[in-house]
Amino acid sequence: MEISNVTAGLAGDPGADPVSLLMLRKSLDMQAQGVAALLQAMPQPVAASNPPHLGQSIDIKV
Repeated sequence: MEISNVTAGLAGDPGADPVSLLMLRKSLDMQAQGVAALLQAMPQPVAASNPPHLGQSIDIKV
């Protein structure tokens, strides 16, 4: 189901199909839960092993 079809139906019909709206809401909720799970499963970035004084400045010659 495409969102554009649902919104087009809402514009022309004040008594739009509540079942389609519920299914759309449920689908969006499930996608949000899936994305949250993927973000939590990502590994945390590892701190750089360089000494702290390296990489703090850039020398530019013109």
